[in-house]
Amino acid sequence: MGLVSLFKKHFRTIFFTTPSHSGRFFITSKFRQFYKYDISETDTYNPQAELQKSEEKAAKIYNVKSTKFLLNGSTSGIIISVLASCKSGDNVLIWDNAHKCHKNAVELAGANPIYYELEKNEEWGIYKELTAENLEDKLRNNDVKAVIVTSPSYYGVLSDIKSLKNVCKKYGALLIVDEAHGALYPFCNELPNSSVGISDFTVQSLHKTAGGLNSTALLHSTFDKQKIEKAFEKVSTTSPSYAMLMSIERNIAYLNSWHGRDYIKTLIERIKTLKLNLPMYDFYDGDITKIVVKKQGMTGFELSERLFENGIEDEITNEKSTMLLCGIGTDLKKIQRLEKVLKKISKEK
Repeated sequence: MGLVSLFKKHFRTIFFTTPSHSGRFFITSKFRQFYKYDISETDTYNPQAELQKSEEKAAKIYNVKSTKFLLNGSTSGIIISVLASCKSGDNVLIWDNAHKCHKNAVELAGANPIYYELEKNEEWGIYKELTAENLEDKLRNNDVKAVIVTSPSYYGVLSDIKSLKNVCKKYGALLIVDEAHGALYPFCNELPNSSVGISDFTVQSLHKTAGGLNSTALLHSTFDKQKIEKAFEKVSTTSPSYAMLMSIERNIAYLNSWHGRDYIKTLIERIKTLKLNLPMYDFYDGDITKIVVKKQGMTGFELSERLFENGIEDEITNEKSTMLLCGIGTDLKKIQRLEKVLKKISKEK
């Protein structure tokens, strides 16, 4: 039954254990129900065994050797991947403009960061993908133990992970993919291919596009499970929130269900329709769940400001374009509202 069974089996007596609130004292009344489900190891029978079963089930869904549930976001997944695969003095190749956790992970492992640059797409104000040719140039001239690649980027720019993996294999380097913004990929053929099962490590954030609670994430790997567990123990709490862990279990089950897969397909169709209805705008051709939009005569910052004035907040913007992030939770009403506002802005300009 998995982690959800813990909340059906556990019973309440008078506990003099952690957590001290015992599910009955609520400092924040708005989270009253959450407190009730905030159990500890002493509240129920063998929760670690249920967690292991749930993670093993997830690994089968994703067709990998192991999947770890993370409560400290994709940041912890990147750190665990580097700690598991590298030792002090190793060289790790990272993007010079990557999320700060990439460099932090390398430093925590006592390894040395070697940087690669990405070309800028000046038309859209965003960075391009890492190519196999550029990667090979770096690996040919450096002794590298692991490579960290961000794909998709914040703006939905995608690298060819299969090609990158082939290059890494040729030079004996492990491939770690920061797929934080690609958690929907394994569940829809109309989305880009996921790196899960291709790279040695793939990290995904459930909270970014997959409808999960903030800080919930996954680490998928084809690497040595014991080394991953050892690294995981170094950076993870021994008192995890079982309510949060259960939310991860249910999140995966939803994504893998008919309802979840249908939601993603419907979302894609709605975004396609929105773009067709807005010929006065230009849209970047990348991950469709990242609506990267620009309008002639307006900077990205100006468009972002106009959207905000009309009650819509974008995810990120730059001088040339603006990105609006979509995922589980982006319903028809939100898409229609965005279309209406963009039409209004176009008429006013």
